[in-house]
Amino acid sequence: MNPLFHIFFQQNRYLVNQLNDVLKQHGLFSSQWTVLFLLHQNGPMTLTAIWKYLDVEAPTVTRTVTRLETLGWVERAHGADKREKMIDLTTKAIEQFPQIEASVVSFEKKMTDNLSEEEQVLLIHLLKKMEG
Repeated sequence: MNPLFHIFFQQNRYLVNQLNDVLKQHGLFSSQWTVLFLLHQNGPMTLTAIWKYLDVEAPTVTRTVTRLETLGWVERAHGADKREKMIDLTTKAIEQFPQIEASVVSFEKKMTDNLSEEEQVLLIHLLKKMEG
């Protein structure tokens, strides 16, 4: 195995676990935060649009959204087509979003404190270069 990929996978697990620890105080996991952030940025979206944007399996997004709905973070409404369900943030999510976002921003700053601005730009460039 290429050591580069080993470190990517290890670092990804580390970052997800650390973010989950930060989000625990808000009753969320990183996958749930990702959906909340996406809806906050884009407004109401269909399940299909969410899983396509996140590039994950449809059942995974459906389970995550169902759990967020149960916890009172999102709600479903009928779209233009009765079969289509639009997912949107609840009032609870909108009100609590700034505190959650502040926790995430603080976490991100802590994780990047040892990287200069130039190193961060270079890392982004290198990772995007791997996309092809």
